[in-house]
Amino acid sequence: MTNSGKGAKDTDPLKNIVAHAKEYGFVFPSSEIYDGLQAVYDYGQNGVELKNNLKRLWWKSMVQLNDNVVGVDSAIFMHPTIWKASGHVDSFNDPMIDNRDSKKRYRADELLEARIEELRDAGNENEAGELAASMGKLLESEDLEGVRDLIIEQGIVCPLSGTSNWTEVRQFNLMFSTHMGSVSEDSDKVYLRPETAQGIFVNYLNIQKSGRKKIPFGIAQIGKAFRNEIVARQFIFRMREFEQMEMQFFVRPGTEMDWYEAWMEKRMNWHVAMGISKDALRFHKHEKLAHYANAASDVEYNFPFGFKEVEGIHSRTDFDLKNHQEYSRKKISYHDPETNVSYIPYVVETSAGLDRLFLMTLCEAYTHEEVRDGDNVKQRTYLKFPAFLAPNKVAVFPLVKKDGLPEYARNIFNDLKMDHQVVYEEQAAIGKRYTRQDLIGTPYCITVDHESLENGTVTVRERDSMAQERIALDKIRSYVEEKLSDRNLLNKI
Repeated sequence: MTNSGKGAKDTDPLKNIVAHAKEYGFVFPSSEIYDGLQAVYDYGQNGVELKNNLKRLWWKSMVQLNDNVVGVDSAIFMHPTIWKASGHVDSFNDPMIDNRDSKKRYRADELLEARIEELRDAGNENEAGELAASMGKLLESEDLEGVRDLIIEQGIVCPLSGTSNWTEVRQFNLMFSTHMGSVSEDSDKVYLRPETAQGIFVNYLNIQKSGRKKIPFGIAQIGKAFRNEIVARQFIFRMREFEQMEMQFFVRPGTEMDWYEAWMEKRMNWHVAMGISKDALRFHKHEKLAHYANAASDVEYNFPFGFKEVEGIHSRTDFDLKNHQEYSRKKISYHDPETNVSYIPYVVETSAGLDRLFLMTLCEAYTHEEVRDGDNVKQRTYLKFPAFLAPNKVAVFPLVKKDGLPEYARNIFNDLKMDHQVVYEEQAAIGKRYTRQDLIGTPYCITVDHESLENGTVTVRERDSMAQERIALDKIRSYVEEKLSDRNLLNKI
């Protein structure tokens, strides 16, 4: 996110971005005409294009360009025993605490993590490390009373009431449940999946055998997941219905840490290649490991509300496959032809939240700056998306709605739309049309004027610099193809 100049909208950056997202067709509150549904959002006409572009680029870089990664699309409804085997029925909880004065509920671990960040920002690294270790130990042993005592000991207060009048800490399971069957009394309890990973694990054997895959190899999936978040806030960062992009990489036991480090580097390179500033990204090592992991780190982005996770890289050991073998009583071991040894593969996971990547991309692109127009200084807001991510790649305008210019412009539009998301617009003055496209992030605008009819050239305006150049009609296609190519991105990762 870029803010520069005296007139920059820096009072509440997230509020500005949320308002912009709604006004320009990126994200709407779900069911808004019925006053909405908390922590549920819909993607508008420009938002769905940006979201699809993110998915396409992730899939291309993860599956198409990796010879040893394939895809799957598993069902949302799964056999309920799967969630017992995965540990979600018993362990998929968040420690919640309420403030009696404000009546607001918080995640206890997030309150402590915020305190740890405060200590680190103040240069008290040792104290921060000790607090992190204490928190991790208490959460690991599920000592919820000790977690509450630690919150009070640290002087942590409710941001709204300013008091430390806390309730006890309680665990809340995050899975949504429903029933499958025609008669409620005879129906079976099933869950809306809280993650897409288990759909990969239960299909591991099918894919390994039908695809004749050899270790190491990966299985990728993009799909919806559902969590009954008790504290859902910060726009689309934390929602009850969201989309994940996950890849489970199956490796020989003993090699998992090498692959863990390799995928950490590869995924960080991907985010940078996507146009995210290196200074806005960092790794965060988990103090408390999930029940399935022996190592875990997050890629965090510096949102307007601080550094938060956008992707997790985890070494999941053989926990999932081993438990599914035990609960299903189906043999899942792999016979390695190189070592002539059979084993249950270990897994290294990369798990990105698509909605969080969307928000990160929107925050990074949102630019409000001062520009000089002669002797005047004006405020300018635009979305600085990389061209390959922009919802609309090109806008085509006739300068005026007469003299054959609309017909000429329509021919260009009809040619380009076969390969790219292109918009055509002829309403309002040309300057207002440029501004409109800047606000939705369109990188290039092509304008047809009377000179176009005389010599077969058009004006191409570039969004970021606002520079204009004239190019020949027969060069438009090659010009657009070069500017919109994602090859430079893919070569970096």
